[in-house]
Amino acid sequence: MPPDSNPDSLRETPAPYAPPPETQRLIDELYREEVLEARAMRPIDKLRAGQQLFESACRITLAGIRNQNPDATDEQCREILRQRLVLQRKLEETS
Repeated sequence: MPPDSNPDSLRETPAPYAPPPETQRLIDELYREEVLEARAMRPIDKLRAGQQLFESACRITLAGIRNQNPDATDEQCREILRQRLVLQRKLEETS
């Protein structure tokens, strides 16, 4: 089999990445602090944080939709977002 017949043969597998020990300790400590802060939050604050996170994700997704569809109106972009959210819900229900 000639090498060109298998396009994957040209791909290199990247070496697994592990940050330096100092960096990993910092990552672990920051994560630990986030977990402790989350555990200390009142339930209503957790609910608000979840809502803010969802709204932020929607704004970022809308920006991507606008970038992909520069001629679309704001309403069309919001409709694409709604369709994506419906699809996501369906995927979650079937898995």
